[in-house]
Amino acid sequence: MLREVYRIEKTGSIDNLHRKTEPLRPPEGDEVTIEVKAIGLNFADVFSIYGLYSATPKGSFIPGLEFAGKIVKIGEKVKDFEVGDSVFGVTRFGAYTTHLNISEKTVFALPKSWSMQDGAAFSVQALTAYYALVPLGQVKEGDHVLIHSAAGGVGIMAGHIAKKKKAITIGLVGDSVKFPILKEVGYDYFLIRSSQFKQEMQKILSGHPLKIVLECLGGRYFQDSYDLLAPMGRLVTYGSANFTPSHSYRNWLSIAYSYLTRPKIDPLSMISDNKSVMGFNLIWLWNEIDELRKHFSDLMMLSLPKQTIGHEFTFDSIHDALRTFQSGQTIGKIVINVP
Repeated sequence: MLREVYRIEKTGSIDNLHRKTEPLRPPEGDEVTIEVKAIGLNFADVFSIYGLYSATPKGSFIPGLEFAGKIVKIGEKVKDFEVGDSVFGVTRFGAYTTHLNISEKTVFALPKSWSMQDGAAFSVQALTAYYALVPLGQVKEGDHVLIHSAAGGVGIMAGHIAKKKKAITIGLVGDSVKFPILKEVGYDYFLIRSSQFKQEMQKILSGHPLKIVLECLGGRYFQDSYDLLAPMGRLVTYGSANFTPSHSYRNWLSIAYSYLTRPKIDPLSMISDNKSVMGFNLIWLWNEIDELRKHFSDLMMLSLPKQTIGHEFTFDSIHDALRTFQSGQTIGKIVINVP
């Protein structure tokens, strides 16, 4: 079988992402071959293309972590799926393609009420939000929770999950034009990133303890959010959007400045303040399949709404999609439709 892929031979620029035709071997063992119908974009895609992601494969690779599609072939040991089944799932890179082989353990049956786009938009960001809030954050009823980039894909799913747990949600965004989506999600409070952030947060909290922060920006808002945490509070960081390249090439000077000015927390002050900082990289779950499936099962039990899809692009315009993602002006998920 021949397939179309977008492959990176050398990291450093979106312009190095080239479309190619290449053969795909038949599925082996517990693998299924999926005809991809939709692809979800994530920050990890951009960072891996620029070579700024620690998990980036060495040498040539195909970016992309999540997809939805139809099974067109199955391996001899496949038990849970048949040819023709609609599925969605996750992969440790390799999703920027028309067809892929993957273990049946990392794909899931597409809910009947979901489109392919819904499936491609869900897994990575919903799992990120769930893992940050539940296993790590231990969110519970009545907790005040601050969620950075609340109108992004993770922020929207985190808002839904926190409300399912009956927490009080505070959404932080870069522009008031994103307030309507926060209201739709059900955020209790929302505010804009500004020099008055700490003062506005103190007004919102009105003396209540800030128990959890989901942080993905880095920089001053990391430090300010840590300062606002109550004793026994948890700051969970899962990204550093401040490092997102704003050009089509890798700007080492800008990266160095962001690195040198990154926030630093003294472990001794953490002890005396009785606060926690936890960081995680969701891609490690790809190496712990049973753990991944357990968390995914628990996540699906919450019966969350579908992810908000803010932008759709064609497979031909994947470079435009990535540049739109870089802009920081998006809402919800960016999805690539594969013909």
